Amino acid sequence: MPAPITAAEIESMILTALPNARIQVHDTTGGGDHYEATIVSPAFIGKTRVNRHRMVYGALQDAMKERIHALALITMTPEELHQEQASQIVNIQPAKAH
Repeated sequence: MPAPITAAEIESMILTALPNARIQVHDTTGGGDHYEATIVSPAFIGKTRVNRHRMVYGALQDAMKERIHALALITMTPEELHQEQASQIVNIQPAKAH
């Protein structure tokens, strides 16, 4: 049985294929086989979500077959990330007097 993979290994493999990417990888169970990754890359511009995921799976190749049981992906372009962050700005209104 192959050794568990680390978040750093996953990040390194993705960065090899997508060198300009910003990546966050989180082990969701602590067991080294269930991960969640958020990847922001200009390489995703014009690509469908399916094609983006294929790009990431291609970067991980054998690790997906042998060492990673589950991988949840969030893939975004830099512009999509900017829009996401802008939409999360909270507009706090002063409390109304009773």
